[in-house]
Amino acid sequence: MIPSAWLGHASILPRRWQSCGVHVVATAGHVDHGKSTLVRALTGMEPDRWAEERRRGMTIDLGYAWTDLPSGATLAFVDVPGHERFVPNMLAGIGPVPAAMLVVGADEGWMPQSAEHLAALDALGVTHGLLVVTRSDLADPATAIRQAQERIAKTSLGTVEAVAVSGATGAGLDDLRAALDRLAAALPPADPDAPVRLWVDRAFTISGSGTVVTGTLGAGTLRAGDTLALGDRDVRVKGLQSLGRPAERVAAVARVAVNLRNLPKDAVGRGDALLTPGAFRHTDLVDVRVHGDPVADLPATLVLHIGSAAVAVTVRPLGKDTARLRLQRALPLRIGDRALLRDPGRHHVSGGVTVLDPLPPALRRRGAAAARATDLATMDGRPDAAGELRRRGLLTGAELRSLGVPVPAAAPVAGDWHADPELWARLGARLVEAVDRYAAAHPLEPGIPLEALRRGLDLPDRTLVEALVSGLPEATPLTTRGGRVVRRGGGVLPAPIRDALDELTGDFSARPFHAPDADRLRSIGLGPRELAAAVRAGALVKIADGIVLPPNSVARAVEVLRGIPQPFTLSAARQALDTTRRVAVPLLELLDRRGVTVRAADDRRSVAAA
Repeated sequence: MIPSAWLGHASILPRRWQSCGVHVVATAGHVDHGKSTLVRALTGMEPDRWAEERRRGMTIDLGYAWTDLPSGATLAFVDVPGHERFVPNMLAGIGPVPAAMLVVGADEGWMPQSAEHLAALDALGVTHGLLVVTRSDLADPATAIRQAQERIAKTSLGTVEAVAVSGATGAGLDDLRAALDRLAAALPPADPDAPVRLWVDRAFTISGSGTVVTGTLGAGTLRAGDTLALGDRDVRVKGLQSLGRPAERVAAVARVAVNLRNLPKDAVGRGDALLTPGAFRHTDLVDVRVHGDPVADLPATLVLHIGSAAVAVTVRPLGKDTARLRLQRALPLRIGDRALLRDPGRHHVSGGVTVLDPLPPALRRRGAAAARATDLATMDGRPDAAGELRRRGLLTGAELRSLGVPVPAAAPVAGDWHADPELWARLGARLVEAVDRYAAAHPLEPGIPLEALRRGLDLPDRTLVEALVSGLPEATPLTTRGGRVVRRGGGVLPAPIRDALDELTGDFSARPFHAPDADRLRSIGLGPRELAAAVRAGALVKIADGIVLPPNSVARAVEVLRGIPQPFTLSAARQALDTTRRVAVPLLELLDRRGVTVRAADDRRSVAAA
């Protein structure tokens, strides 16, 4: 049983709610404009749970509460602080949330934190929202509504519905509930099968349970017993709660509390993320598109906010609206992620960013930055396998998934490796050229080592070399053998070896089965390496160590032996072949192994039937 102390930290819903779904909305607005009062009036719950928050009458950290809407759907609120000193806390709350309720007081109207909160929502690309003008019992809400809607319309939220309410008197709350229902119905459905990336916004301990973290689950599904990645360690989910109720399974979108097994509290905190193992790549270097201030005007150091994380970054402009960010610590980022750049010194949202590349290339050569800016100008932050392979050449399916890119339907070229088709064709041509160059430079070697080819083609895996060879056209006589890439037939022999073989032709013409001895071979320049090259090329056939004959010798020997009385002895075979015992013994043993001759118990042989 999960303790009741988890209440307020967001579960799978009772069965009667499941068909209607759960939605999560963040509040936003200037300090003391009644966000928490409004949430309290809607939910009957106290979002400001910390004593200091209640004492000071303002939200300092994130608060959570939930309510049932008229349709039966459940809406969870992430109540964020409005004071400018707590903007990082506010951004931790709205970062993972798909919709916002922007609150403006009728008596004060549009205020500085209203503007900064709206800028943050715009920077994060939030497209669903609702304007709520509170304190309508203190002033005519029309002016505040007009001011706010004019400003909101210029952002990613566009035209939003407006509702005037009074948290004190309850006026307009029914209209607000109906408007929230319409907002919830318009939200795009979450993908329950997507990888989990739960940004942690609170971590604490519960006596008897251990470490608990909370966050907004924007996609995917969590289950009790799951193993998740937390930085470089794996953690196990001991239990789950959502909306204060224990659950075996929680699907997005939801506020969720996760009890982690055997994890010290100081090992996790706000800005960390629980991840589906292998589904995300931690990176401290990203190329981004900036939506907001001109890139050239950005200060060298800013703070990047994504999810609940806030990380200092250094900015390197690369183009008119693109830049490279170096993060103070690595974060799990994917192509298409939206984040926010803020200048805390000026209390200014510099703009939103779209992650274009969380695995960017180094910029070492002169002109590399300009070339990279040109590449980035063609990227739109939408994951595309063909585009990524075209830019990178080779990626594994696991790397594609960690970048947030769907794995192509086409089969990998080798193992888990996917390749850009044009690059793969070029690599095949380069491989053939490399084999020929190596053969010319090392004519006595059997072929180029696979590892040398891998390095020469700058490939990350030897299996890619083997796949290139096996995929070559039939007309290209290359194959792999003994850890090398060789030409079938052995290729062209160097002139000295060809000259020596020409000289041997005269020796073999008179006695074709009389193998030259080592002295004769050495005298014409055929040492062990030269002989091996000639055998590979098919210019000689090796009968045994140091014994070579013309390439057609085996077939001619069979014909000769077939013409003598069967069965025959070793002596009869030696005489018929006009050779020595040194050659006849290994030649007959070779024929035995090939099944051409059959050896009887008395050591006599017969040529097998054709």
